Amino acid sequence: MLSVNRQQISQLLQFALIVSSAFMIWKTLSVITNSESPIVVVLSGSMEPAFQRGDILFLNNRQTFVDAGDIVVYQIKHREIPIVHRVMNQHSNLQKLKQFLLTKGDNNPVNDLSLYNRNQLYLNREKDILGVVKGYLPKVGYLTIFITENAYFKYTLLGLMAISSILQRDE
Repeated sequence: MLSVNRQQISQLLQFALIVSSAFMIWKTLSVITNSESPIVVVLSGSMEPAFQRGDILFLNNRQTFVDAGDIVVYQIKHREIPIVHRVMNQHSNLQKLKQFLLTKGDNNPVNDLSLYNRNQLYLNREKDILGVVKGYLPKVGYLTIFITENAYFKYTLLGLMAISSILQRDE
């Protein structure tokens, strides 16, 4: 009986170690890149052919100004999902070190004004931009999309993990 409890405690501690290590890596990347979300997955085809759905993007938010043509990830207040689009125009106020951006998806016919909040004509570089895309891995994030969009697959995967855990406990 005592060995079973030790084994369960050991498994719990191993799981806690994995979760805390992943959290520490995420937070370290956040500090290094100055971005609350240093890695994102492309969820739509709005940036094709530059990026495909399922590509993983690596962001950096250390540069003060963004150039027209840079690809940025931005988040609008009260919207859950960040958007990956290219900067079409930028306006700077060098005295106050402020920059305002207009974006557009490469595969979209018009700019992103309709995606911004009501009466918002630009993105504020400092407040809205999560980071500038510095690199990517093609299609690696598709598993994330698949799990998110397919509830049956998600619950099947969780069930298989639970069954595996139970079977390992019996050994």
